[in-house]
Amino acid sequence: MSDKILAINAGSSSLKFQLLEMPSEAVIAKGIFDRIGFKDGKVKYQTKRNQVQKSVCIPSHEFAVQVLLGTLVESGEIHSIEEIVGVGHRVAHGGESFKGSVLIDEKNEEIISDLGDLAPSHNPVSLSVIKSFKTHFPSIKNVAVFDTSFHQTMDPVHYLYPLPYSLYEKFHVRKYGFHGISHAYIAETVEKIFQQEEHAKENVKIISCHLGNGASICAIKEQQSVNTSMGFTPIDGLMMGSRCGSIDPMIIPYLVERQQMPIHEVKKLLNEASGLLGISEMSNDMRDLIQAATEGNQKAALAIEMFVNRVAHTIASYIVDLDGLDALVFTGGIGENAALIRSLIVDKLQVFGMSVNKELNENGSLYIQDSNSNCKILVVQTNEELMIARETYRLSV
Repeated sequence: MSDKILAINAGSSSLKFQLLEMPSEAVIAKGIFDRIGFKDGKVKYQTKRNQVQKSVCIPSHEFAVQVLLGTLVESGEIHSIEEIVGVGHRVAHGGESFKGSVLIDEKNEEIISDLGDLAPSHNPVSLSVIKSFKTHFPSIKNVAVFDTSFHQTMDPVHYLYPLPYSLYEKFHVRKYGFHGISHAYIAETVEKIFQQEEHAKENVKIISCHLGNGASICAIKEQQSVNTSMGFTPIDGLMMGSRCGSIDPMIIPYLVERQQMPIHEVKKLLNEASGLLGISEMSNDMRDLIQAATEGNQKAALAIEMFVNRVAHTIASYIVDLDGLDALVFTGGIGENAALIRSLIVDKLQVFGMSVNKELNENGSLYIQDSNSNCKILVVQTNEELMIARETYRLSV
């Protein structure tokens, strides 16, 4: 017998979804509502039978939910909403309250709301979508799958900041890490790939590089997060599309006190005007920068070099944390599609005996290392919605 699970990944102005048949994990329908809250909203919807793309005004996430479920019924993918046994929601921040996925009851809903201060662009949106499902379709079970939960296995030596310990005790100031759903998927997938091979190792040491407009790296051992690059918030760590990553914290009071920059402008600068965009002064999209760099744009080339350096430095430090490395994995929009960036990163790591095969890398093979490489180097397409569906099925059925 099969059950239908709906996986929801709500962003600040988008809502991605997948309807899956479980436990076969067959995708029935998938799509995205984009530019929610704007006049030029877009809906992309794909099933085995057809593909739809149209422009439509989507005033809110709640409206998107009603359109989504109505569309699933009207298109014949389901006959009624009751066929869906569970809805899984990606929730950005679970703090220390949630070590894993949970069924959403009133108490858990309240905790997610309280954590909104730690993820103001994400948790309130997820909560509004959850409430919409619970209001309009109360018979469906709702499950929260947290982006932070996977990293709750980190030791204090990795998650604490060198600040007064009282800040952790009173205000829970610590590294939480994000992209946990993606990194967990990579950990599971690589373990399965290795188990299928002859002489497969147990407890594979993995470094997962989720490189996209948002980017983070995770050191994984025994299927658990050992360390990760994002911190108290998703702005920390690597240089990203428009986020600065790790910087000297005294830059912030300098801008506020000496340059009279309002704190809200500083926040916007760090989140929306820095990273690849800030250095290149042209784009937060790596594809644009690669093209511009080949045409001689020096700032685009500098942005790429800075990005590559920070990724390589983080990988190197995580090899120390893991006491070795079995698999380096690239995933995310840049990690999966930018062969040049993968090559530049691995070139920086030759001191560790890593090297790529040019042809395999450019062809997007699963394995891209050459025969002399000391570890496996893989390109794996992440699937956060599938991980959400697996967790939801586990808790709903």
